[in-house]
Amino acid sequence: MLEFVLAIISAMLINNVTLSRFYGICPFLGVSKKPTSALGMGLAVIFVIMIASAITWPVYHYILVPAGIPFMDTLVFILVIASLVQLVEMVIKKYSPSLYKALGVYLPLITTNCAVLGVAKENVNNALSFGASMANALGTSLGFALVIFIFSAIRVRLDSSNLPKAFKGIPAALITAAIMAIAFMGIKGMI
Repeated sequence: MLEFVLAIISAMLINNVTLSRFYGICPFLGVSKKPTSALGMGLAVIFVIMIASAITWPVYHYILVPAGIPFMDTLVFILVIASLVQLVEMVIKKYSPSLYKALGVYLPLITTNCAVLGVAKENVNNALSFGASMANALGTSLGFALVIFIFSAIRVRLDSSNLPKAFKGIPAALITAAIMAIAFMGIKGMI
């Protein structure tokens, strides 16, 4: 049990995909202007990563490997992820049109979000068991949601602050993301 908790904490804080590997930067920068849209994106990514990991692990181990075509994993994983994103998009559009509008083009971009595909590939490449894969998926997705939400809260404060004109918008956001990455690297030595 302790192993799984440490795997989740490690994936969430120490090896955060957005701040240490720069996966998912597009939605991280694009959807983080408001905390509500950042939270919605974070929840959508949690759902997609968890379900994608639960589907891709058995597909790889019980279909691709026995069939002798494990090299097809990226293509198959992308198809699984794209199907899940379509499902999420339909549900959000039906039950929360305002969130659907706020997420805009970034919702379909979950399909090409490197974090989602990266987790599925990492689970296979590191030969993780199903349980360890799910712990990695949970930690990674929670880490993405945590970081995008914190980043959105900081961006709201930055937008209302008196910054020099050259630093307003994306430059301030990138500097903030860099400082966050350094702060999360500091956690590595503590745990």
